[in-house]
Amino acid sequence: MKLGMNLFLWDSDVTDEKYLPLFERLKAIGFDGVEVPIFDARPEAIAALGRRLDDLGLERKAVTAAGADNTIISDDAGVRQAGIDHVKAVLECCHAGGMDLLAGPYYAGLGVFSGAGPTEAEWERGVEAFRGLSQDAAAAGVTLALEYLNRFEIYLLTNAADARRFVTEVDHPHCRMMIDTFHSHIEEKDVGAAFRDSADLLAHVQLAENDRSTPGSGQVHWDAVFGALTAVGYDGWLTIEAFGSGLPELAAATCIWRRMFDSEDQVAADGYAFVRDAWAAASADAPDGPRLAASSAS
Repeated sequence: MKLGMNLFLWDSDVTDEKYLPLFERLKAIGFDGVEVPIFDARPEAIAALGRRLDDLGLERKAVTAAGADNTIISDDAGVRQAGIDHVKAVLECCHAGGMDLLAGPYYAGLGVFSGAGPTEAEWERGVEAFRGLSQDAAAAGVTLALEYLNRFEIYLLTNAADARRFVTEVDHPHCRMMIDTFHSHIEEKDVGAAFRDSADLLAHVQLAENDRSTPGSGQVHWDAVFGALTAVGYDGWLTIEAFGSGLPELAAATCIWRRMFDSEDQVAADGYAFVRDAWAAASADAPDGPRLAASSAS
Protein backbone atom coordinates (compact mmCIF):
# COMPACT_ATOMS: atom_id res chain seq x y z
CA MET A 1 0.00 0.00 0.00
CA LYS A 2 1.33 3.43 -0.94
CA LEU A 3 0.14 6.85 0.18
CA GLY A 4 0.22 9.93 -2.05
CA MET A 5 -0.80 13.57 -1.92
CA ASN A 6 -2.97 15.23 -4.53
CA LEU A 7 -1.34 18.50 -5.60
CA PHE A 8 -4.60 20.35 -6.30
CA LEU A 9 -4.20 21.73 -2.79
CA TRP A 10 -1.42 23.94 -4.15
CA ASP A 11 -2.11 24.41 -7.87
CA SER A 12 -3.58 22.91 -11.04
CA ASP A 13 -0.17 23.18 -12.75
CA VAL A 14 2.88 22.17 -10.70
CA THR A 15 5.44 21.92 -13.49
CA ASP A 16 7.32 25.09 -12.48
CA GLU A 17 10.58 24.52 -10.63
CA LYS A 18 9.27 26.70 -7.79
CA TYR A 19 7.37 23.64 -6.53
CA LEU A 20 10.55 21.64 -5.90
CA PRO A 21 10.66 22.66 -2.20
CA LEU A 22 7.05 21.47 -1.86
CA PHE A 23 7.96 18.06 -3.26
CA GLU A 24 10.87 17.87 -0.86
CA ARG A 25 8.58 18.65 2.08
CA LEU A 26 6.07 15.99 1.01
CA LYS A 27 8.85 13.45 0.75
CA ALA A 28 10.08 14.42 4.21
CA ILE A 29 6.57 13.93 5.65
CA GLY A 30 6.70 10.37 4.36
CA PHE A 31 4.58 10.34 1.20
CA ASP A 32 5.44 7.73 -1.39
CA GLY A 33 4.30 9.92 -4.25
CA VAL A 34 2.04 12.63 -5.60
CA GLU A 35 -1.05 12.95 -7.75
CA VAL A 36 -0.24 15.44 -10.51
CA PRO A 37 -2.97 17.58 -12.16
CA ILE A 38 -2.64 17.72 -15.96
CA PHE A 39 -4.84 20.13 -17.90
CA ASP A 40 -2.39 21.96 -20.14
CA ALA A 41 -0.94 18.96 -21.93
CA ARG A 42 2.77 19.69 -22.35
CA PRO A 43 4.70 16.40 -22.47
CA GLU A 44 8.11 18.05 -22.24
CA ALA A 45 7.14 19.92 -19.06
CA ILE A 46 5.64 16.78 -17.52
CA ALA A 47 8.75 14.78 -18.46
CA ALA A 48 10.92 17.36 -16.68
CA LEU A 49 8.64 17.18 -13.66
CA GLY A 50 8.95 13.41 -13.68
CA ARG A 51 12.73 13.65 -13.59
CA ARG A 52 12.60 16.02 -10.60
CA LEU A 53 10.29 13.63 -8.78
CA ASP A 54 12.53 10.68 -9.62
CA ASP A 55 15.48 12.53 -8.08
CA LEU A 56 13.48 12.80 -4.85
CA GLY A 57 12.23 9.23 -4.92
CA LEU A 58 8.60 10.28 -5.37
CA GLU A 59 6.34 8.16 -7.55
CA ARG A 60 3.36 9.75 -9.25
CA LYS A 61 -0.15 9.34 -10.64
CA ALA A 62 -2.05 11.85 -12.78
CA VAL A 63 -5.48 13.46 -12.55
CA THR A 64 -7.53 15.47 -15.03
CA ALA A 65 -11.13 16.47 -15.77
CA ALA A 66 -13.33 17.73 -18.59
CA GLY A 67 -15.53 20.78 -19.04
CA ALA A 68 -18.29 22.07 -21.28
CA ASP A 69 -16.04 22.34 -24.32
CA ASN A 70 -14.68 18.78 -24.18
CA THR A 71 -17.29 16.53 -22.60
CA ILE A 72 -17.07 13.11 -24.22
CA ILE A 73 -20.79 12.34 -23.93
CA SER A 74 -21.89 15.47 -25.85
CA ASP A 75 -24.24 15.13 -28.81
CA ASP A 76 -21.93 17.56 -30.64
CA ALA A 77 -19.32 15.55 -32.56
CA GLY A 78 -16.78 18.36 -32.31
CA VAL A 79 -17.11 18.59 -28.54
CA ARG A 80 -16.85 14.80 -28.23
CA GLN A 81 -13.71 14.76 -30.31
CA ALA A 82 -12.22 17.56 -28.21
CA GLY A 83 -12.81 15.39 -25.13
CA ILE A 84 -11.20 12.36 -26.73
CA ASP A 85 -8.26 14.47 -27.91
CA HIS A 86 -7.83 15.88 -24.39
CA VAL A 87 -7.57 12.43 -22.84
CA LYS A 88 -5.15 11.29 -25.54
CA ALA A 89 -2.96 14.34 -24.94
CA VAL A 90 -2.96 13.74 -21.19
CA LEU A 91 -2.05 10.09 -21.78
CA GLU A 92 0.95 11.26 -23.79
CA CYS A 93 1.95 13.40 -20.82
CA CYS A 94 1.50 10.46 -18.45
CA HIS A 95 3.81 8.35 -20.58
CA ALA A 96 6.38 11.14 -20.68
CA GLY A 97 6.22 11.75 -16.93
CA GLY A 98 6.24 8.17 -15.70
CA MET A 99 2.62 8.07 -14.55
CA ASP A 100 0.87 4.73 -14.89
CA LEU A 101 -2.62 5.81 -13.78
CA LEU A 102 -4.92 8.66 -14.81
CA ALA A 103 -7.63 9.48 -12.28
CA GLY A 104 -10.61 11.79 -12.57
CA PRO A 105 -14.05 12.44 -14.08
CA TYR A 106 -12.86 13.07 -17.66
CA TYR A 107 -15.71 11.09 -19.25
CA ALA A 108 -18.10 14.08 -18.95
CA GLY A 109 -17.96 17.79 -18.26
CA LEU A 110 -17.64 18.88 -14.64
CA GLY A 111 -20.65 21.01 -13.73
CA VAL A 112 -22.29 20.47 -17.14
CA PHE A 113 -25.93 19.47 -16.80
CA SER A 114 -28.78 18.76 -19.21
CA GLY A 115 -31.60 19.22 -16.70
CA ALA A 116 -32.24 15.46 -16.67
CA GLY A 117 -30.45 12.23 -15.97
CA PRO A 118 -28.14 10.54 -18.48
CA THR A 119 -29.74 9.27 -21.66
CA GLU A 120 -29.02 5.93 -23.25
CA ALA A 121 -27.33 7.75 -26.12
CA GLU A 122 -25.00 9.64 -23.76
CA TRP A 123 -24.11 6.42 -21.99
CA GLU A 124 -23.39 4.63 -25.27
CA ARG A 125 -21.27 7.52 -26.57
CA GLY A 126 -19.21 7.38 -23.40
CA VAL A 127 -18.72 3.62 -23.51
CA GLU A 128 -17.77 3.70 -27.19
CA ALA A 129 -15.24 6.48 -26.65
CA PHE A 130 -13.59 4.68 -23.74
CA ARG A 131 -13.28 1.44 -25.65
CA GLY A 132 -10.98 3.33 -27.99
CA LEU A 133 -9.27 5.36 -25.27
CA SER A 134 -8.55 2.20 -23.29
CA GLN A 135 -6.45 0.97 -26.21
CA ASP A 136 -4.59 4.29 -26.23
CA ALA A 137 -4.06 3.96 -22.48
CA ALA A 138 -2.69 0.45 -22.87
CA ALA A 139 -0.23 1.64 -25.51
CA ALA A 140 0.93 4.39 -23.11
CA GLY A 141 1.20 1.98 -20.18
CA VAL A 142 -1.52 3.83 -18.27
CA THR A 143 -4.65 2.64 -16.48
CA LEU A 144 -7.73 4.85 -16.76
CA ALA A 145 -9.33 5.21 -13.31
CA LEU A 146 -12.77 6.76 -13.82
CA GLU A 147 -14.12 8.74 -10.88
CA TYR A 148 -17.80 9.05 -10.15
CA LEU A 149 -18.88 12.37 -8.63
CA ASN A 150 -21.86 13.45 -6.61
CA ARG A 151 -25.06 14.49 -8.35
CA PHE A 152 -24.33 18.21 -7.87
CA GLU A 153 -21.15 18.03 -9.97
CA ILE A 154 -21.92 15.51 -12.73
CA TYR A 155 -24.76 13.28 -13.88
CA LEU A 156 -23.40 10.35 -15.91
CA LEU A 157 -21.67 8.42 -13.11
CA THR A 158 -22.80 9.31 -9.58
CA ASN A 159 -22.20 6.16 -7.54
CA ALA A 160 -20.08 3.04 -7.46
CA ALA A 161 -22.74 0.95 -9.19
CA ASP A 162 -22.79 3.41 -12.13
CA ALA A 163 -19.01 3.35 -12.43
CA ARG A 164 -18.88 -0.41 -12.19
CA ARG A 165 -21.48 -0.86 -14.92
CA PHE A 166 -19.74 1.65 -17.19
CA VAL A 167 -16.31 0.03 -16.79
CA THR A 168 -17.81 -3.43 -17.25
CA GLU A 169 -19.37 -2.37 -20.55
CA VAL A 170 -16.11 -0.82 -21.75
CA ASP A 171 -14.58 -4.22 -20.99
CA HIS A 172 -10.86 -3.44 -21.19
CA PRO A 173 -8.17 -4.17 -18.58
CA HIS A 174 -6.84 -0.62 -18.81
CA CYS A 175 -10.22 0.94 -17.93
CA ARG A 176 -11.02 0.73 -14.25
CA MET A 177 -12.85 2.77 -11.61
CA MET A 178 -11.87 4.73 -8.54
CA ILE A 179 -13.70 5.99 -5.46
CA ASP A 180 -13.35 9.37 -3.75
CA THR A 181 -14.59 9.33 -0.16
CA PHE A 182 -16.08 12.84 -0.45
CA HIS A 183 -18.43 11.79 -3.24
CA SER A 184 -19.14 8.34 -1.83
CA HIS A 185 -20.34 9.85 1.44
CA ILE A 186 -22.93 11.89 -0.44
CA GLU A 187 -24.19 9.18 -2.77
CA GLU A 188 -23.77 5.74 -1.19
CA LYS A 189 -26.22 4.09 1.18
CA ASP A 190 -23.40 1.94 2.57
CA VAL A 191 -19.87 3.22 1.95
CA GLY A 192 -18.19 0.00 3.04
CA ALA A 193 -20.36 -2.02 0.66
CA ALA A 194 -19.49 0.34 -2.21
CA PHE A 195 -15.80 -0.44 -1.72
CA ARG A 196 -16.37 -4.16 -1.25
CA ASP A 197 -18.64 -4.47 -4.29
CA SER A 198 -16.11 -2.60 -6.44
CA ALA A 199 -13.03 -4.51 -5.29
CA ASP A 200 -12.31 -6.34 -8.55
CA LEU A 201 -12.45 -3.14 -10.63
CA LEU A 202 -11.06 -0.64 -8.11
CA ALA A 203 -7.74 0.84 -9.27
CA HIS A 204 -7.41 3.97 -7.13
CA VAL A 205 -8.82 5.64 -4.01
CA GLN A 206 -8.86 9.33 -3.10
CA LEU A 207 -9.22 10.14 0.60
CA ALA A 208 -11.20 13.34 1.05
CA GLU A 209 -13.01 14.66 4.12
CA ASN A 210 -16.68 15.66 3.95
CA ASP A 211 -15.71 19.37 3.82
CA ARG A 212 -12.70 18.64 1.57
CA SER A 213 -10.20 19.69 4.20
CA THR A 214 -7.96 17.52 6.42
CA PRO A 215 -8.84 13.80 6.48
CA GLY A 216 -9.83 12.75 9.98
CA SER A 217 -11.22 16.15 10.95
CA GLY A 218 -14.79 15.68 9.80
CA GLN A 219 -17.64 13.21 9.34
CA VAL A 220 -16.33 10.60 6.89
CA HIS A 221 -16.77 7.04 8.19
CA TRP A 222 -13.09 6.17 7.98
CA ASP A 223 -13.45 2.92 9.90
CA ALA A 224 -15.88 1.68 7.26
CA VAL A 225 -13.63 2.85 4.42
CA PHE A 226 -10.38 1.37 5.70
CA GLY A 227 -12.12 -1.70 7.10
CA ALA A 228 -13.59 -2.52 3.69
CA LEU A 229 -10.34 -1.84 1.82
CA THR A 230 -8.22 -4.01 4.10
CA ALA A 231 -10.86 -6.74 4.11
CA VAL A 232 -10.78 -7.07 0.31
CA GLY A 233 -6.98 -6.82 0.16
CA TYR A 234 -6.88 -3.54 -1.77
CA ASP A 235 -3.30 -2.83 -2.77
CA GLY A 236 -3.64 0.18 -5.04
CA TRP A 237 -2.78 3.74 -4.02
CA LEU A 238 -4.44 5.94 -1.44
CA THR A 239 -4.09 9.65 -2.18
CA ILE A 240 -5.18 12.48 0.07
CA GLU A 241 -7.25 15.09 -1.76
CA ALA A 242 -8.06 18.43 -0.15
CA PHE A 243 -8.90 21.86 -1.50
CA GLY A 244 -8.29 25.37 -0.27
CA SER A 245 -9.36 28.90 -1.14
CA GLY A 246 -5.96 30.23 -2.19
CA LEU A 247 -6.45 29.70 -5.92
CA PRO A 248 -9.62 31.39 -7.24
CA GLU A 249 -10.01 29.00 -10.20
CA LEU A 250 -9.85 25.88 -8.05
CA ALA A 251 -11.88 27.45 -5.24
CA ALA A 252 -14.66 28.25 -7.68
CA ALA A 253 -14.62 24.77 -9.22
CA THR A 254 -14.81 23.08 -5.82
CA CYS A 255 -17.05 25.67 -4.11
CA ILE A 256 -14.58 26.41 -1.34
CA TRP A 257 -15.67 29.74 0.14
CA ARG A 258 -13.86 29.71 3.48
CA ARG A 259 -10.48 28.62 4.76
CA MET A 260 -10.66 25.45 6.86
CA PHE A 261 -7.05 24.92 7.92
CA ASP A 262 -3.95 26.83 8.99
CA SER A 263 -1.70 25.85 6.09
CA GLU A 264 -1.58 23.47 3.15
CA ASP A 265 1.51 21.77 4.54
CA GLN A 266 -0.34 21.16 7.81
CA VAL A 267 -3.16 19.44 5.90
CA ALA A 268 -0.60 17.15 4.29
CA ALA A 269 1.23 16.35 7.53
CA ASP A 270 -1.88 15.84 9.65
CA GLY A 271 -3.63 13.92 6.89
CA TYR A 272 -0.63 11.66 6.43
CA ALA A 273 -0.42 10.89 10.16
CA PHE A 274 -4.15 10.20 10.37
CA VAL A 275 -4.21 7.85 7.39
CA ARG A 276 -1.10 6.00 8.53
CA ASP A 277 -2.57 5.34 11.97
CA ALA A 278 -6.10 4.57 10.78
CA TRP A 279 -4.85 2.17 8.14
CA ALA A 280 -2.62 0.41 10.68
CA ALA A 281 -5.61 -0.03 13.00
CA ALA A 282 -7.77 -1.42 10.19
CA SER A 283 -4.98 -3.75 9.08
CA ALA A 284 -4.65 -5.10 12.61
CA ASP A 285 -8.28 -6.21 12.38
CA ALA A 286 -7.60 -7.82 8.99
CA PRO A 287 -4.29 -9.62 9.55
CA ASP A 288 -4.02 -10.81 5.95
CA GLY A 289 -4.78 -7.38 4.52
CA PRO A 290 -2.29 -4.97 2.93
CA ARG A 291 0.05 -2.67 4.82
CA LEU A 292 1.34 0.77 4.04
CA ALA A 293 4.67 0.67 2.23
CA ALA A 294 7.69 0.73 4.51
CA SER A 295 8.60 4.26 3.47
CA SER A 296 5.15 5.44 4.53
CA ALA A 297 5.20 3.79 7.92
CA SER A 298 8.36 5.45 9.15
